[in-house]
Amino acid sequence: MNEWIDNGAIKIIEIMGVSTTGFEDALNQAVAKAAESISGITSLEITRQTATVRDGKVARYEVAAKLSFVVR
Repeated sequence: MNEWIDNGAIKIIEIMGVSTTGFEDALNQAVAKAAESISGITSLEITRQTATVRDGKVARYEVAAKLSFVVR
């Protein structure tokens, strides 16, 4: 299904993904989880990347992103 629209509306939500393995995995976790309840995600914008440090090592990667999808 083609989700591109010339007229209508696109909704934007903000979501945060977390991972213990890296920023890319955190982003993939966010998109995969959102896709469980939102159909037709068309794009995303990474707004922030942060990490939690424990004992001098990165313990958790966090990626905040704005997801866009067509309003039906």
